[in-house]
Amino acid sequence: MQLRLTKKILFYIFLIIFLSTFNNKYFLKIGLKPIDEITVIGLNEREMQDLLSNLELHNLKNIFFLNKFELEEKLKANKLIENYTVFKRYPSSIEIRVSKTKFLANVFKDGRSFVLGSNGKLISSIDKNNNLPNIFGDYDKASFFNLLQSIKKSKFELSRVKNLYFFKSGRWDIETSQNVIIKLPKENLEASLNLSLDVLNNNEFKNIKILDIRQDNQVIVNEE
Repeated sequence: MQLRLTKKILFYIFLIIFLSTFNNKYFLKIGLKPIDEITVIGLNEREMQDLLSNLELHNLKNIFFLNKFELEEKLKANKLIENYTVFKRYPSSIEIRVSKTKFLANVFKDGRSFVLGSNGKLISSIDKNNNLPNIFGDYDKASFFNLLQSIKKSKFELSRVKNLYFFKSGRWDIETSQNVIIKLPKENLEASLNLSLDVLNNNEFKNIKILDIRQDNQVIVNEE
């Protein structure tokens, strides 16, 4: 009886070792398979192909030894991408979900045309987007986003902005779609924008061309 029991124990031990060895070999076989597919969601066909070309699929290792830092650096370098999420799909594919940056303004720099994205990056553009305002001057990025935030908080609609002019002093001028120049102060932008809108909506100033509100408690109006 004791002998039979010992044989059963040895049999089960052998079976466990055999199955473990088989599974390990199978795991290594599929687990070390090179990455053969990357799916990108959130970009059009041309943008996706540009991204895949930059990722260099043939140089990527298997999914277990994927250099996550290197992959993220390449995704961050893509100027069209605002946010992204990477999903590993075992055994050998990756899914990348992308949120594209929003186009905020046309920028002209060194004789070239760009579009400024909400991620703060300049995207090379052949033609300007006529639905976006144009930025002129060597603008400060932080100053622009501060102005943009103030516009969003104010009653002044961004769709009324045709051109933005940045000055070295850190101040902005706005040219509206009605060709009115608004000279803004450096501070208190939200209140200044609300004030400018009140003036523009006043029938007494139908022919206004320049609205200067740079000084506290002072509004200067130039008409035709």
